[in-house]
Amino acid sequence: MSESLADVIGAAGGELRFLRRLLGDVGEDAWERLLEWLIDDWFGLEVLGVENIPADGPAVLVANHSGAWGLDAFVLQKALHRSLRRSLYVLAAPFVLRLPVLGSYAAKKGAVPIEARTAMQRLSAGELVAVFPEGVSGLEKPFRDRYRLQPFNPGFAVAALHTGAPVVPVSVIGAEESSPRVGEVPALAKLLGLPCFPLTSPFPLPVKWLISIGEPIAPPERPRGPGARSAAARRLCAEVRVTVQEMVERERERRDAFVR
Repeated sequence: MSESLADVIGAAGGELRFLRRLLGDVGEDAWERLLEWLIDDWFGLEVLGVENIPADGPAVLVANHSGAWGLDAFVLQKALHRSLRRSLYVLAAPFVLRLPVLGSYAAKKGAVPIEARTAMQRLSAGELVAVFPEGVSGLEKPFRDRYRLQPFNPGFAVAALHTGAPVVPVSVIGAEESSPRVGEVPALAKLLGLPCFPLTSPFPLPVKWLISIGEPIAPPERPRGPGARSAAARRLCAEVRVTVQEMVERERERRDAFVR
C-alpha cells in the first residue's frame, strides 16, 4: 500500500471516529434534555426523604425496580444527582452499558457493572452505591402484579456486611403505570441481545412519579464464620425487602392522594 493511500485511509478512519463521538455526544445531550423534561413536566416527580442519605461515608441505596423499560433507574440517578452534593454510583446490568447512547450516558453519570466486588470497592472508598436487587425480574412481571416486589439478590447485603455500610431503602412509584408491561416479544429480545423485549406503550404515559427515601438500616456486626455471614446477609436482605415493600405500598397511597 502506498504511503499516500495509507494516509488517506488513516485520515478517513479518524474522521469516522470523530463523527461517531459527535453523534454520541448529540444523542446523550438529547437524552439528557428529554429526561429532564420527563421528570419535571411529564411525570411531575416528587422526591421525599433526601435527608436520610448520609452526607458522607458509604451507604447502599436499595430501590424497587419496575416498569417495562427500566426507566426508573435513569430517573432515580438523575433525581439524586440533582439533590446530592456527592457522587452516586448505580449498579447496572452489562446489557444496559452496551446500549447505544443510553449506555455511554449512564456510564458518564456513574453507572458501573453490577458486581459484588465493584460495590465493595466503592463502599470501601466511602462512596454511595445504588442497586435494584430485583434485577430484570422486576421489569418482567405483568401489570397485574405491579408493585409486588420480586425476590432480592442478596449481593447488596453481603457488601453492606463486609464494609459496614448502612442500607438506605428507596421506593419508586409511577414506573409501573407509565410503562405498563402487557406482554413480550422473545424474537426481538433475541435479535437485539436483550433479556426481554416488552410489549408496552412506546412512549411513557403521563403518570405522577414519587420517590421516597427511608431511614438507613444499620447492618449487624460482621460474623466471623462464612456460614454465619451468609445467614446474616440473608436476614438483612429479607429485612430490607420487607421495608421497601412496605414503603412501596404506603407511598403508592400517598402518590394517589396527590393526584386526586
